[in-house]
Amino acid sequence: MTERTPHTQGAGTEVPDSSEKDSGGQDTPRTDPLQQPAVTRLANGRQVPIPRQKRPGPYRVPPRAQRHGLLIVNTGDGKGKTTAALGVLLRAYGRGMEVGMYQFVKRLTNTGEHRVARRLGVVMEALGAGCTGARSVTDTDIARARAGWQRVQGVLAEGRYDVLILDELTLPMTWGWLDEQEVIDALRGRAQGTHVIVTGRHAPEALVAAADLVTDMRVIKHPYRSEGLKAQGGIDV
Repeated sequence: MTERTPHTQGAGTEVPDSSEKDSGGQDTPRTDPLQQPAVTRLANGRQVPIPRQKRPGPYRVPPRAQRHGLLIVNTGDGKGKTTAALGVLLRAYGRGMEVGMYQFVKRLTNTGEHRVARRLGVVMEALGAGCTGARSVTDTDIARARAGWQRVQGVLAEGRYDVLILDELTLPMTWGWLDEQEVIDALRGRAQGTHVIVTGRHAPEALVAAADLVTDMRVIKHPYRSEGLKAQGGIDV
């Protein structure tokens, strides 16, 4: 493979001079390229070019005081609720926003998203004891959900994150492990400018009413139902 070499000026090529000359003909280097020039004309009468000030783009991230923090709910029986939330987390991280994720019910800590989170330095914690679909609910399940919610309440109040995902939070609400009104009041009272994404099936009507954005994932076709395929690494976990 041929090694690339840095571009150099050819013979006879005029190299731009970043310095200016004041009215006495002395060089006055401009250290900041966006700084307004000290003089408007050079000794030879030419006007000094004035740099354009770059304006913020239309999609810049506003400061918290100017931001409308959204409450987003991803619910329904279809696949993609958590996946969609993770897409927002990645997008927000790319904008320099502080992001985090707390997962209710779930217990796995080495899924694909957890591995990426550790590389990025993003907080992502599983707070549960695992899915209860094939077993009886235990006191440990309920205790973990309530302890996890106590932690999340503090996070919401202090405004640690710009984007916070509360994965599967709808389930302990629907199952009666958490007080529904208490959860909704805490979500409404979150710190200014905090975007919160709640995921999970069977979102309570009161949560849907309180949300700014609600998406209902419908099942049209699923490989588990039609082909008996179990969850796969990189797609489901």
